[in-house]
Amino acid sequence: MDNYLSDVEAALSDLGQGDIVARIWRREHTVWKPEPTEITNRLGWLTVADQMSRQMPALQSFAQEIIEAGFRQVVLLGMGGSSLGAEVLRQTFGSAAGYPEIIVLDSTMPAWVQSVTQATDPARTLFLVSSKSGTTTEPLCLYRYFRNLVEIAIGKDKAGGSFVTITDPGTPLARLATRERFRRIFLNPPDIGGRYSVLSYFGLVPAALAGINITRLLEQAGGMREACAPGVPIRDNPGAWLGAYLATLALKGRDKLTVITSPAISSFGLWLEQLIAESTGKEGKGIVPVVGEPLVEADYYGDDRFFVFLRLEDDNNSGIDTAIERIRSWAQPMLVLELKDRYDLGAEFYRWQFATAIAGAMLGINPFDQPNVQQTKDATERLLGEYITAGNLPQIETPSSFSELLTKVEKGRYLAIMAYLKKTAGVDRALAELRRRVVEKYGIATTVGYGPCFLHSTGQLHKGGPATGLFLQITADHEQQIPIPGKAYTFGVVADAQALGDLQSLQSIGRSVVRVHFRRGDQASILKLVKELK
Repeated sequence: MDNYLSDVEAALSDLGQGDIVARIWRREHTVWKPEPTEITNRLGWLTVADQMSRQMPALQSFAQEIIEAGFRQVVLLGMGGSSLGAEVLRQTFGSAAGYPEIIVLDSTMPAWVQSVTQATDPARTLFLVSSKSGTTTEPLCLYRYFRNLVEIAIGKDKAGGSFVTITDPGTPLARLATRERFRRIFLNPPDIGGRYSVLSYFGLVPAALAGINITRLLEQAGGMREACAPGVPIRDNPGAWLGAYLATLALKGRDKLTVITSPAISSFGLWLEQLIAESTGKEGKGIVPVVGEPLVEADYYGDDRFFVFLRLEDDNNSGIDTAIERIRSWAQPMLVLELKDRYDLGAEFYRWQFATAIAGAMLGINPFDQPNVQQTKDATERLLGEYITAGNLPQIETPSSFSELLTKVEKGRYLAIMAYLKKTAGVDRALAELRRRVVEKYGIATTVGYGPCFLHSTGQLHKGGPATGLFLQITADHEQQIPIPGKAYTFGVVADAQALGDLQSLQSIGRSVVRVHFRRGDQASILKLVKELK
């Protein structure tokens, strides 16, 4: 990293001369764009931790109410920013003794829906329906499905007491929750975008229900907020420094942010991936977050990478520390962020949000909008309309195979694996092996996203970011079809429409994309692709 320090220092000097930090705190949209659209109403994350601190007694009281009501599990129905922060906290902390188990369902894949159905008792499960807009297709379909199961289990009159929502004021979901007598409606501050909402109700309600010490989490976030305040010298501002580092290296051609974490906080990458990809991947620009990629020998990494290691003290870091030193020895830029304990994630959530805002200013983009996400949503709605009319989805073909896709590998490209499969330990291992082989054989970065979840995360980068991606879509037959109450289609049809809509969107803008379809979406199927790399 030493070769880039002078460039980062120069960038910080420019930021200081432009008084960027102070202007961010004054909420001046011109830091990013001449027009205020989706900027001035998206900066509530700067101070939301203070607002939420005042809600701690109410949240803790609500968690106690749920325990006393006999609920043993909480299933969060959400997508993207409404679920990823909660998933990080769930994986990092688990549930305290006596608190409900938290399950996050952020997929329309019927195998995923069925696995949650089998793992829960609808009579003793609280369902948390999370959507900022209150119009997101996936959680609304999931709500209708689980509402039906709860009504069967405990009766229609009592069913509303098994549902809670988090949404913005005045949304269709807020009205539905009132009409269908939900147990509680949490109205989130409306001036926060989904991917910046982890320290608001979207992250803290499920955290409170799990018995996580949210007061301590917010205290850590508050400490980082103070460190990023306008009165702090800009070189001592951890958010500004990180943002300058991210943008400076990206502008120098190192736009593949390779995130490495200690094992106990590995899920942090899920949240960070969305924050970076959806915030910076637009107008043909962007930083490509590379999360969860297997570590390989240092000489396989290209000169389009830079590395950040989030290192948790007292975790099992020995193997990772050795790999980090080897990567450094090859003169790869490496930044190590030290965490004393897991609650330091509160500070990291804030640091990375601030850094992303700074990086957006330096890249000349609006880090708070997501213009290309709607593109795939519209394609999905159109395809579902065609299904209702014709009784089937249109057929589509891609012009080449996986092997032919890889003939397009060249310096600076990356492979995005888009897996419309049920996430299992075996599939995870097979996809990791596929990534490792690609890195070792071709020297390019790789990413993996499970569909349709990634459409609310890296999907923006895929279509709006730099045209350097090679896209492999993997689909499989569904083992079961699960009807959605009140709809003319099943969850399988919705997932297939989402996959097809994304494929068409990528093709329409000239991206190099291939679809590989298997009868079974299991580990053995993925390993067939691995064999093609021998």
